[in-house]
Amino acid sequence: MIRSLFTAATGMNAQQLKIDVIANNLANVNTTGFKKGRVGFEDLMYQTVVEPGAPTSESTKNPSGIQVGLGVRPNSMQKVFSQGDLTSTNNQLDVAVEGDGFFEVSRPDGTSAYTRSGAFQVDQDGNMVTSQGFALVPSIPISTTAVSVTIGQDGTVTVLEPGEASGTTAGNIQLVRFSNPAGLKSAGQNLYLETESSGTPTPGTPGEDGFGRLTQGFLESSNVSVVEEVVNMILAQRAYESSSKAIETSDNMLSQAINLKR
Repeated sequence: MIRSLFTAATGMNAQQLKIDVIANNLANVNTTGFKKGRVGFEDLMYQTVVEPGAPTSESTKNPSGIQVGLGVRPNSMQKVFSQGDLTSTNNQLDVAVEGDGFFEVSRPDGTSAYTRSGAFQVDQDGNMVTSQGFALVPSIPISTTAVSVTIGQDGTVTVLEPGEASGTTAGNIQLVRFSNPAGLKSAGQNLYLETESSGTPTPGTPGEDGFGRLTQGFLESSNVSVVEEVVNMILAQRAYESSSKAIETSDNMLSQAINLKR
């Protein structure tokens, strides 16, 4: 009887974590380049009452045995790196990745971080940076007097200066990818960090060797589906209620057993 109380409690804890992940997904539904999270679960150990295959007589064996499960626990919280919708912004420094790849940026401490958000700006030194001021790697200098900036699908950045008939190449935006992007560590600010699980970054040219191509004047929206998240929230809520009902039922049964003798 007591066993079911603790087993049901693990179910409530698991569904609470699922609701936490869903809430974060919904909170970031309008975050540029955000990738939704998905929590995974696994069953806990089992208490074996009768071993499967145990003999029931001299010539027969128990075909299935009796094993009582002791609950559930989370085993992963995975980022889903499916493509988000592209939204037109008409901003010449906004860039979206169609396909596989991340932008590499340099943080103030000199370490690299990676992002799917291509909402770039120009800092006081004329370099392309993120909205937090992290410089794009490799550095792309943009003249403050430039009339227009053109970013090709292959990452070529062309700057047109006043009085010039044709533009000059300011640099080339590169992308990087990982063998296991789900292993990246989320660092906030639309940034991911390399881990042993993600593997080392492989740089490449947009549109080549399986890398995604770049689209200027667009941003990648979050890949969160509000309808899907609401449905998952309802399912998690019902599962939470079911586990709480199991605790209530176990408590009632235990109470009846205690009150047999009055």
